Amino acid sequence: MSLTYKEAGVDIDKQNLFIKGIKSVIKSTYGPEVLGGIGGFAGLFKLDVGNFKDPVLVSSTDGVGTKIKIALMADNHEYIGIDLVAMVVNDIVVDGATPLFFLDYLATGKLDVERSKTIVTGMAKGCKEAGCALIGGETAEMPGIYSEGEYDIAGFGVGIVDSDKIIDGSRISARDVVIGVQSSGVHSNGFSLVRKVLFDRARMKIDDYVEDLGKTLADELLTPTKIYVKSVMNLLRTFEIKGIVHITGGGFIDNIPRVLSPRSGVVIRKNSWQIPPIFKFIQDLGRIEELEMYRTFNMGVGMALVVAEKDAEDVLLRLKGLKESAEVIGYVRTLKKGEAPVVFEE
Repeated sequence: MSLTYKEAGVDIDKQNLFIKGIKSVIKSTYGPEVLGGIGGFAGLFKLDVGNFKDPVLVSSTDGVGTKIKIALMADNHEYIGIDLVAMVVNDIVVDGATPLFFLDYLATGKLDVERSKTIVTGMAKGCKEAGCALIGGETAEMPGIYSEGEYDIAGFGVGIVDSDKIIDGSRISARDVVIGVQSSGVHSNGFSLVRKVLFDRARMKIDDYVEDLGKTLADELLTPTKIYVKSVMNLLRTFEIKGIVHITGGGFIDNIPRVLSPRSGVVIRKNSWQIPPIFKFIQDLGRIEELEMYRTFNMGVGMALVVAEKDAEDVLLRLKGLKESAEVIGYVRTLKKGEAPVVFEE
């Protein structure tokens, strides 16, 4: 008896319908640099290097981890695409680079056209916020790998920066200050611990209203990751930003040292910014040690900037004008033998 690909679990007609349905959303992210359209074998981007003396391409790839589980629990997929773009472009801008284009990968057990359109619409929204183009992607229907209803997403982005403007932390020195730019919440890291605490141990439900948060768990946890690209690029036009840290997996402990020399460390003043209630809520319910919190979560600081002390006040003023909430949260010091690169003080 004859067997078809559709009967094996992969519906090509449905995939074509999905692609047709997202074309206008994707094209809304295009500028004149994007050549061709959706449906080719590759995305085409005409690189204009006229404003660069020695251009360097900067690339990043990432996913959103088990935050997808939260979206599935709440059956709300409106923001997960924004999260994906944010995770990639925020990693690109820390090098001082302008994001140019983005590609996505969406894998699922059985394609849900409307849900997938919602996810890609979020990606397009994130790309527009970051000023880059969504030029292509892949939708894979893989029964047997993913259960029906499950999916995963990953993203890849490319940016550009002049070689002499790459921010690599090499100019950081003692007495520079660390400015913390507020996050929008948990962002897209630490959700395995979040789920263990809230749903496995505390037996909470995704639609539970939490008085301390003033909202449901779904509304709090699905708040999209903040995209910092436009604010950072605005600062770079005026100020020397010596180092930029995207506070993702590894929190403060593992991420800040990535921009420091082996001879430098930072002191973080824990009481210098307002920690959002969600982090205390998770810590108290899970009885999590403080150091573990700072190694897992952003604790309300999504991006950290290292600047000269003399520039700090002006940078903070500019960030305020850009509608960002920011504070000086620490300073750089010379590291002594045996000292940890990141220490905390009250």
